Amino acid sequence: MEFTVTGMTCTGCENTIKNGLKQIDGVVEVEASHTNSKVSIKVEKDKITREEIAQQIEAVGYNVEK
Repeated sequence: MEFTVTGMTCTGCENTIKNGLKQIDGVVEVEASHTNSKVSIKVEKDKITREEIAQQIEAVGYNVEK
């Protein structure tokens, strides 16, 4: 899954998103790039929805473009 995320300005922002998402059961791998405003996530099939991931990104202070 890939998301366009606004509000990331540095590697600290990337790490905040990564750490928040890695706590979710079913998330296998997270890559975040503040320069591209992209977050890519690998998940276990049928364990988590796109909406749940978007909610977690927003919960740590960033915006997911829909």
